[in-house]
Amino acid sequence: MLKEEKNNIYYMSRSLKKGPYINERLLKKIKALRPGDKTIIKVWDRSCTITPEMVGFTIGVHNGKLHIPVLVVENMVGHKLGEFSPTRKFVSHGGKMAKDQAKAAPAAKTGK
Repeated sequence: MLKEEKNNIYYMSRSLKKGPYINERLLKKIKALRPGDKTIIKVWDRSCTITPEMVGFTIGVHNGKLHIPVLVVENMVGHKLGEFSPTRKFVSHGGKMAKDQAKAAPAAKTGK
């Protein structure tokens, strides 16, 4: 029953009786498109499971601010759409030491 192990924490998978959650409206939109079509389908549903029918299409997954285009490949089948659209943007760790290192790095490259 336990699906994954991450840092010794076990996560439960969705019930086999229910099956995976798939957005029916998204499947209709995908079936209406031709294979290899490059149009981006906008989706707010991050919890939708990726199915084999979605392979080869580009889906714009909402991250809370904008839609990030995700090209679905075979390895993504079974995962959730939200896994491929990060919601947080890492800027950098601050501090005086980090600023000094950032200034020294370009000087080292140009000075050889």
